[in-house]
Amino acid sequence: MELGIIGLPTSGKTTLFNALTRSKRPTAAASTGKLELVSGVVDVPDPRVDRLSEIYKPRKTIYAKVTYTDIAGLDPDLGKTGLSGQLRNKIAPMDAFVHVVRAFEDERVPHAMGEIDPQRDLDHLEGEFLLADMIHVETRIERIQERLSKGAKSEERQALQEQLVLFERLQATLGEGMPLRDMELSAEEQVILSGAALLTAKPVLVVVNTGEETADAASVVRFEHEAAQVLALQGQLEMELSRLSEEEVAVFMDEYGIGELALDRVIRASYELLGLHSFFTIGDDEVRAWTLPENGTALDAAATIHTDLARGFIRAEVVTCEDLVAAGSMAAARKAAQVRLEGKDYRVRDGDIVQIRFSV
Repeated sequence: MELGIIGLPTSGKTTLFNALTRSKRPTAAASTGKLELVSGVVDVPDPRVDRLSEIYKPRKTIYAKVTYTDIAGLDPDLGKTGLSGQLRNKIAPMDAFVHVVRAFEDERVPHAMGEIDPQRDLDHLEGEFLLADMIHVETRIERIQERLSKGAKSEERQALQEQLVLFERLQATLGEGMPLRDMELSAEEQVILSGAALLTAKPVLVVVNTGEETADAASVVRFEHEAAQVLALQGQLEMELSRLSEEEVAVFMDEYGIGELALDRVIRASYELLGLHSFFTIGDDEVRAWTLPENGTALDAAATIHTDLARGFIRAEVVTCEDLVAAGSMAAARKAAQVRLEGKDYRVRDGDIVQIRFSV
């Protein structure tokens, strides 16, 4: 799962990337101006993993992962010139976006579009994505019509007609200024679009970078769309905290009465935004969180762990994390009749502990 960190120049994209990944990338003020993508993998904070690790004291504790990619060296005139073909091609394959919006004043780092206006910046880049998608959809329609005019075979013709109807719907939605993530699409239509790389169809987490001030994101920008969330953080502060030890961070949070770091909220929101959740495997060797789509089955979970488990799947032993923690061990949970045997079609729930019975 990869989320691209996007936003206008000087919005704090690289500051957020540094905070999330504990990197020391040069920020916009020191950028080379060369367009490049830099990725980092981040653990998804999960107190359930911590608690299971306390119980089992395994050799390894492995959290679920999220990959963030910083789009570094954006054109300083992006706010005026719009989205280039090169930039679109770079970000199109990503699963979702983290859109950083600048809401802080800093005379040392002037804004490319003049005064600070978070809503304008958010609307501007979203508008550029809409325009890029309109061009992409129009091109696709032309190609489908051209193929139909050349006398496609009956089976192919039916598929092309279905695609044409869908893309004309997309065109109408974009023409009304609506992002494609707001459309209701069937499972079949989603499959058709899976390789289309349409920008406004991707989930978006809008992060309002408030600099040194605290603010409620909803009071700064409005972004009321499907598959979207909005939150605020102090980018510079979060980057500085990410460079401290766990003990130093704990002291800081206690001193200022902070219950949760904003970065943890960003990571968790990124994970949830894509409709993902975690199930766990446990043991003296390893306690691990695995990533699964929310509608994933026990067979999908087995395949996620190892293909052999899916191939030889017999049953899944399932217990909730809460029940196992309360019981203190798997054996105690079995004795309390809290462990269930489930078949391959069982929908794995967030927080399930799953052990696969298999034979190969």
